[in-house]
Amino acid sequence: MADVFHLGLTKADLEGATVAITPGDPARVERIAKLMDTPKFLVSTREFTSWLGYVDGKPIVVCSTGIGGPSVSIAVEELAQLGVRTFLRIGTTGAIQPHINVGDILVTTGAVRLDGASQHFAPLEYPAVADFHCTSTLYQVAQQSGETTYVGITASSDTFYPGQERYDTYSGHICRRFSGSLKEWQQLNVMNFEMESATLFTMCSALGLKAGMISAVIVNRTQQEIPNESTIKAAEGKAVALVVKAAGLLA
Repeated sequence: MADVFHLGLTKADLEGATVAITPGDPARVERIAKLMDTPKFLVSTREFTSWLGYVDGKPIVVCSTGIGGPSVSIAVEELAQLGVRTFLRIGTTGAIQPHINVGDILVTTGAVRLDGASQHFAPLEYPAVADFHCTSTLYQVAQQSGETTYVGITASSDTFYPGQERYDTYSGHICRRFSGSLKEWQQLNVMNFEMESATLFTMCSALGLKAGMISAVIVNRTQQEIPNESTIKAAEGKAVALVVKAAGLLA
């Protein structure tokens, strides 16, 4: 019987792992795990797919979280119950600064809290910041790889369309709160949009856990909105290799 309800995992399944790599997409989990030694499928239920692997003899669990803060909060809570203390989110992202190019790597230091789930852990005045050691390790491995890397703030939205000021929607309508918001975040030097980091950072800081985030740019929204599949695959491959290396250093 599983020790946690949603993930379907037992503590024994993790073999003592204290570091988790948490992509959003379940399809990425196997690809990440197979860059490690002795990768092993654990379980797949709902949006949560889990594998275990080893880096330099240390166990690392890879668990997808699905899209958005609510499911991230479930994954983090239940993995923490099983002994995980460090969470490394890997994702793909849309940059909003014109100097950031497709294929570049972003390491997030903090998130604009455009979500709702993080408010269940701390009030809005509480900052959504990444752990310094996680951030510095992710930046170090990215720099050593030779990839163009930027470090900074991410806007983390509950929605993909209105919260990120996308007008290519069924209605084309944006609520007043978000109308003009992309330009404002650009002026405030926000690097990119995504949908999970605000919840992850706030929750982990509030609970005394550690979290970091690395993402690969698959589109620059100052130029276009929709990436192609080959771009996604190439960018994802870069970030996956980097997060596995960082996980080994942090374990």
